[in-house]
Amino acid sequence: MSELDALYQELILEHYKHPRNKVTLEGSFITHENPSCGDSLRLKIEWEGPARIKRILFDGHGCAISTASASIMTELLSGKTLEEALEICRKAIAFLRGDSEGSTDPEDAEELGDLQALEGVRQFPLRVKCATLPWHGVEKELKSRF
Repeated sequence: MSELDALYQELILEHYKHPRNKVTLEGSFITHENPSCGDSLRLKIEWEGPARIKRILFDGHGCAISTASASIMTELLSGKTLEEALEICRKAIAFLRGDSEGSTDPEDAEELGDLQALEGVRQFPLRVKCATLPWHGVEKELKSRF
Protein backbone atom coordinates (compact mmCIF):
# COMPACT_ATOMS: atom_id res chain seq x y z
CA MET A 1 0.00 0.00 0.00
CA SER A 2 1.40 3.40 -0.97
CA GLU A 3 1.62 6.28 1.48
CA LEU A 4 -1.17 8.06 -0.42
CA ASP A 5 -3.44 5.00 -0.21
CA ALA A 6 -2.77 4.75 3.53
CA LEU A 7 -3.54 8.44 3.97
CA TYR A 8 -6.80 8.08 2.03
CA GLN A 9 -7.77 5.03 4.06
CA GLU A 10 -7.16 6.98 7.29
CA LEU A 11 -9.24 9.88 6.00
CA ILE A 12 -12.15 7.58 5.12
CA LEU A 13 -11.98 5.94 8.55
CA GLU A 14 -11.85 9.35 10.25
CA HIS A 15 -15.04 10.46 8.47
CA TYR A 16 -16.67 7.10 9.28
CA LYS A 17 -15.75 7.07 12.97
CA HIS A 18 -16.36 10.81 13.50
CA PRO A 19 -18.82 11.86 10.80
CA ARG A 20 -19.45 15.54 10.39
CA ASN A 21 -23.03 16.81 10.64
CA LYS A 22 -24.44 13.42 11.67
CA VAL A 23 -27.28 13.95 14.14
CA THR A 24 -30.52 12.26 15.06
CA LEU A 25 -33.03 13.75 12.65
CA GLU A 26 -36.57 14.46 13.69
CA GLY A 27 -39.37 16.00 11.69
CA SER A 28 -39.08 16.40 7.94
CA PHE A 29 -36.20 14.72 6.15
CA ILE A 30 -35.41 12.84 2.94
CA THR A 31 -34.63 9.11 3.01
CA HIS A 32 -32.42 7.42 0.43
CA GLU A 33 -31.53 3.75 0.40
CA ASN A 34 -29.19 1.41 -1.42
CA PRO A 35 -31.16 -1.84 -1.73
CA SER A 36 -28.09 -3.79 -2.85
CA CYS A 37 -26.39 -3.42 0.54
CA GLY A 38 -28.99 -2.03 2.93
CA ASP A 39 -27.43 1.40 3.49
CA SER A 40 -30.07 3.96 4.44
CA LEU A 41 -29.42 7.66 4.90
CA ARG A 42 -31.74 10.44 5.92
CA LEU A 43 -30.83 13.95 4.83
CA LYS A 44 -32.03 17.36 5.89
CA ILE A 45 -31.03 20.60 4.21
CA GLU A 46 -31.21 23.78 6.25
CA TRP A 47 -31.41 26.92 4.13
CA GLU A 48 -30.19 30.50 4.51
CA GLY A 49 -32.74 32.26 2.37
CA PRO A 50 -34.22 30.67 -0.71
CA ALA A 51 -31.02 29.66 -2.51
CA ARG A 52 -28.12 29.20 -0.08
CA ILE A 53 -27.47 26.08 1.97
CA LYS A 54 -26.83 26.80 5.62
CA ARG A 55 -25.89 23.19 6.35
CA ILE A 56 -26.81 19.62 5.55
CA LEU A 57 -27.45 17.10 8.29
CA PHE A 58 -27.72 13.33 8.02
CA ASP A 59 -28.35 10.19 9.99
CA GLY A 60 -29.10 6.56 9.29
CA HIS A 61 -26.91 3.53 8.92
CA GLY A 62 -24.43 2.53 6.32
CA CYS A 63 -21.01 1.19 5.57
CA ALA A 64 -17.81 3.18 6.02
CA ILE A 65 -17.94 4.32 2.39
CA SER A 66 -21.49 5.74 2.43
CA THR A 67 -21.00 7.33 5.87
CA ALA A 68 -17.68 8.91 4.92
CA SER A 69 -19.12 10.15 1.63
CA ALA A 70 -22.11 11.70 3.43
CA SER A 71 -19.83 13.34 5.99
CA ILE A 72 -17.62 14.80 3.27
CA MET A 73 -20.66 15.92 1.27
CA THR A 74 -22.10 17.88 4.20
CA GLU A 75 -18.84 19.76 4.58
CA LEU A 76 -18.44 20.48 0.86
CA LEU A 77 -21.98 21.77 0.30
CA SER A 78 -22.55 23.83 3.45
CA GLY A 79 -22.58 27.54 2.62
CA LYS A 80 -22.95 26.96 -1.13
CA THR A 81 -25.64 28.43 -3.32
CA LEU A 82 -28.13 26.09 -4.92
CA GLU A 83 -26.34 26.39 -8.28
CA GLU A 84 -22.89 25.82 -6.76
CA ALA A 85 -24.12 22.78 -4.84
CA LEU A 86 -25.69 21.22 -7.94
CA GLU A 87 -22.45 21.69 -9.87
CA ILE A 88 -20.42 20.10 -7.06
CA CYS A 89 -22.90 17.19 -6.96
CA ARG A 90 -22.48 16.66 -10.70
CA LYS A 91 -18.69 16.69 -10.42
CA ALA A 92 -18.68 14.46 -7.33
CA ILE A 93 -20.91 11.79 -8.86
CA ALA A 94 -18.89 11.81 -12.10
CA PHE A 95 -15.65 11.61 -10.11
CA LEU A 96 -16.85 8.68 -7.99
CA ARG A 97 -18.06 6.80 -11.07
CA GLY A 98 -14.85 7.50 -12.94
CA ASP A 99 -16.73 9.22 -15.77
CA SER A 100 -14.53 11.15 -18.16
CA GLU A 101 -16.17 14.41 -17.08
CA GLY A 102 -15.21 13.52 -13.52
CA SER A 103 -11.50 13.55 -14.22
CA THR A 104 -9.99 15.80 -11.64
CA ASP A 105 -8.15 18.83 -12.93
CA PRO A 106 -6.34 20.87 -10.26
CA GLU A 107 -9.32 23.22 -9.76
CA ASP A 108 -11.79 20.34 -9.38
CA ALA A 109 -9.41 18.53 -7.02
CA GLU A 110 -9.46 21.49 -4.67
CA GLU A 111 -13.24 21.79 -4.96
CA LEU A 112 -13.79 18.07 -4.20
CA GLY A 113 -11.41 18.12 -1.23
CA ASP A 114 -11.56 15.02 0.96
CA LEU A 115 -13.84 13.26 -1.55
CA GLN A 116 -10.70 12.38 -3.50
CA ALA A 117 -10.01 9.78 -0.81
CA LEU A 118 -12.88 7.72 -2.25
CA GLU A 119 -11.37 7.49 -5.75
CA GLY A 120 -10.56 3.81 -5.16
CA VAL A 121 -14.26 2.84 -5.07
CA ARG A 122 -14.35 3.08 -8.87
CA GLN A 123 -12.83 -0.38 -9.00
CA PHE A 124 -15.83 -1.86 -7.19
CA PRO A 125 -19.23 -1.11 -8.80
CA LEU A 126 -21.21 -1.98 -5.66
CA ARG A 127 -19.04 0.40 -3.61
CA VAL A 128 -19.67 3.17 -6.14
CA LYS A 129 -23.35 2.92 -5.23
CA CYS A 130 -22.44 3.32 -1.57
CA ALA A 131 -20.27 6.35 -2.25
CA THR A 132 -22.81 8.08 -4.50
CA LEU A 133 -25.85 7.38 -2.30
CA PRO A 134 -25.75 10.64 -0.32
CA TRP A 135 -24.86 12.64 -3.43
CA HIS A 136 -27.82 11.34 -5.42
CA GLY A 137 -30.09 12.01 -2.47
CA VAL A 138 -29.05 15.59 -1.98
CA GLU A 139 -28.96 16.24 -5.74
CA LYS A 140 -32.58 15.08 -6.05
CA GLU A 141 -33.64 17.37 -3.22
CA LEU A 142 -31.74 20.34 -4.65
CA LYS A 143 -33.28 19.86 -8.09
CA SER A 144 -36.75 19.83 -6.51
CA ARG A 145 -36.18 23.48 -5.47
CA PHE A 146 -36.39 24.64 -9.10
